[in-house]
Amino acid sequence: MELSEEKLQEFRENQKTQFLMTQFDALLDKRAENEELLKDESLKALAEEELKDIDTQIEAQYNEMDQIVEQSREEEAKPYGVALEVRAGAGGDEAALFAEELAQAYLKYAETRGWKTFVANESRSSSGGYKEATFEILGSEVYDALQYETGVHRVQRVPVTEKAGRIHTSTASVAVLPMRKKPKVEINPADIEMEFSRAGGAGGQNVNKVETAVRLVHTPTGIDVRSESERSQLKNREKAMSILTAKLEMLHEEEEAKKHAELRKSQIGTGDRSEKIRTYNFPQNRITDHRIKESWHNIEDVMAGKFDDIFDTLQTVSKQE
Repeated sequence: MELSEEKLQEFRENQKTQFLMTQFDALLDKRAENEELLKDESLKALAEEELKDIDTQIEAQYNEMDQIVEQSREEEAKPYGVALEVRAGAGGDEAALFAEELAQAYLKYAETRGWKTFVANESRSSSGGYKEATFEILGSEVYDALQYETGVHRVQRVPVTEKAGRIHTSTASVAVLPMRKKPKVEINPADIEMEFSRAGGAGGQNVNKVETAVRLVHTPTGIDVRSESERSQLKNREKAMSILTAKLEMLHEEEEAKKHAELRKSQIGTGDRSEKIRTYNFPQNRITDHRIKESWHNIEDVMAGKFDDIFDTLQTVSKQE
C-alpha cells in the first residue's frame, strides 16, 4: 500500500497515535531488512513470506491510526458546550423580566441533564430582569439539545404591573453559540482590544476590589464580550475569549446561510437571531413554534425547565428535513 508522508507525520504528532507509530516504524524497519534478504537466493522464499505478513500488519496499523486521528478531528469539531446569550427585546421592563425567566428555564433544564453551568456576565434592568446575560453550559450533548433555540422569543401575558389587565407582547432574543476545542475561525490577536475593570456582581471581596473583570472587543466586527464571574483576571480572559470565538463562528455561519437563502428557508436552526421562532401565550397556556407550526399546552412546565417535548420534536423534524 502507498503510505502518505503527510499522514505519517500527523500520526507522529497526535498523542493518541504516538505509541502506535513507534511500533509502525519498527515494522517499516523490519520490512526494509526483509527486502535486503530478497537479494539472497537461499533466503528469498522465506523473506517473501515474511514480507506478506509484515505488509498485512503495516496496512492494519496504518488504518487503525488513520481511524483514531479521524475520530480526534470529529471530537475537536464537536461542541463541548455552548455560550447561551439572552437579551431583552421590545417591551421594556416586561421584556427584561421575560429574558431572565427564559434564561432560568434553560438553566433549570441544564440542571436536570447534569450539565455544568457558569454565569459569564449579567446586566440587569431597573426592574430586576436581564438587559442581557451570558452563560456557559458545558456538556457533550448540550449543543444537540439547544441548537434550535437561537432567535426571537415572544411572550404574551398580563404583566404584574398592569392594573387594567391588558395583555402585553414583549420579546427576548436568544443566541446559542457552540464552543469547540478547535474553533473554525482564526482570530488575529491584533484585532482584539482588551479592557479590565472591577467586577460588579457577587463573588467576594477580592472580586470587587481587584480589576478581575475582562472586556474584549473584536475591532473588525465591533463584537464585544465581558466576563466577570471568575476570581482571576486570567480565567475571565480565557472565558471571554472562548465566548468571543463562539460569537465570531456564529457570525460566519449566519453570513454563509445568507448566501444560501432559499435553502435556509426550508431549514430550522440556521442561526438567524432576528427570526421570530416561538410565542409563549400565557392566557391561553400555549407555546407555539412558528418554524414547524407546532403548539404545546404546558407553559408552566416549560418555564420550569421541562423542554423535552419541544426539543425532541424539533430534532425529529430536523432529521426528517
